[in-house]
Amino acid sequence: MTPRLAVVEISELDPFDDAALQGWYHVYRAALTEGREYHSAYAFEEVRGVLRTPTPSQRLRPLLARVDGEVVGVVAIWIPLLENRSMLQLAVMVRPDRWGAGIGSALLAAAERMAREEGRSVLVGEANYPYDAPADGAGTRAAEFARRRGFSFGLGDVQRVLDLPVAAGLLDELVDDASRHHHGYTFRQLSGIAPDELLPGLAELRGAVETEAPTGDIARERGAVDLDAFRADEEALAQQGRTRYTTVAFGPNDSMAGYTELVVPDFDPPWVYQWGTLVWSAHRGHRLGLALKARNVAFLQREVPDRKAVRTWNAEVNSPMVAVNEAMGFRPVERMGEFQKRLG
Repeated sequence: MTPRLAVVEISELDPFDDAALQGWYHVYRAALTEGREYHSAYAFEEVRGVLRTPTPSQRLRPLLARVDGEVVGVVAIWIPLLENRSMLQLAVMVRPDRWGAGIGSALLAAAERMAREEGRSVLVGEANYPYDAPADGAGTRAAEFARRRGFSFGLGDVQRVLDLPVAAGLLDELVDDASRHHHGYTFRQLSGIAPDELLPGLAELRGAVETEAPTGDIARERGAVDLDAFRADEEALAQQGRTRYTTVAFGPNDSMAGYTELVVPDFDPPWVYQWGTLVWSAHRGHRLGLALKARNVAFLQREVPDRKAVRTWNAEVNSPMVAVNEAMGFRPVERMGEFQKRLG
């Protein structure tokens, strides 16, 4: 039986309204965890930190959908401020027992109105589906919801998981094998806030990682190198209870050649999240990507020995990084499609 279409009331969330924030989070969590062992929902403390800590790099405008006074749907909206200023990123989430009642469509329509208010012409969102589904999610609930509402598939990603601890012998072997290809390179490891002397190089690498990796049909701009915004983002991450563990490679002339980082959330055990990895093109071909990631996992295991797994997302077409992950023991568990819609 098709659910009866609901009369939906939509409003913008005040993140400092504790009751409203709890209602928003309850729906967010229920929607993202339904049927997914490796879901992407943040812990409440992290969501609270994100929504209550503005940064110069983006503005957040979350929405609530109520039916008969009860929160049944939400949308997270990210508005980039330094680059991609024609874009609005969003995630529509509906409580699973209310799927099919028109709530998601109402939220998406509200998000489109907001995009126009903000002068944005491109909506970008994601859809998760099982690993055995087609790369474009054809036939899956989330992907077909997006397609019916004018979104087109732009890029297919795969989530992979690395069980911890990784045998020290394997990590040593990977580092030793890779080191034969990058004589003269050195490495430095750090946790938490980056020291001032590394800030410019790390900001440039992190800003480039989105566009150096495959983007498919999603037209993204290279991240702006704004050191004040970079610092503010680091401080916001600390407010969320998340700590970066970073390994940096330096070339023979001491210039920064590449980096990788793992993020450990205080409120979301037992996970670790692989974030950016990038080696500048002038330094590729020396197996630095493998050396960086193997060294960083070994660093993590020394510093935070109680975590059970690392999770990462890669574009399926990013063959070099997929090969590095497979050499380390990552296994695929889920797919995600990146979708976009251009507003007329």
